[in-house]
Amino acid sequence: MTWRKSSHSGNSGGDCVEVRGGLDAVRDSKNGDVLEFRGPALAAFLRALKRRVG
Repeated sequence: MTWRKSSHSGNSGGDCVEVRGGLDAVRDSKNGDVLEFRGPALAAFLRALKRRVG
């Protein structure tokens, strides 16, 4: 699987959020914890995250 780093993560080697291939998983590049999503679950997760972060 191919992982892409978020453009908001920067290039300083700090905290990075990465998404997998077809946007079916998200992970923290520092510790490797992976959240996997099925169907519309990722879109719902991102909407909720945007509401919390603002």
